Amino acid sequence: MSFALYVVGMVILIGGLIYVAVLTHVHTQWIVAMVIVLAGAGLMAAVNNTKPRDSK
Repeated sequence: MSFALYVVGMVILIGGLIYVAVLTHVHTQWIVAMVIVLAGAGLMAAVNNTKPRDSK
């Protein structure tokens, strides 16, 4: 899969979780913390799964 596909998927996931968190009246600092953690995990997963393979 491409890196862009991972990024789009993470943006959609994070957006949906933010929407649900706002509807359930979660405090803003917890929403921000959730976004930071999920963005970091998504970035690590995207880089790990899309790195070029050695062609030896």
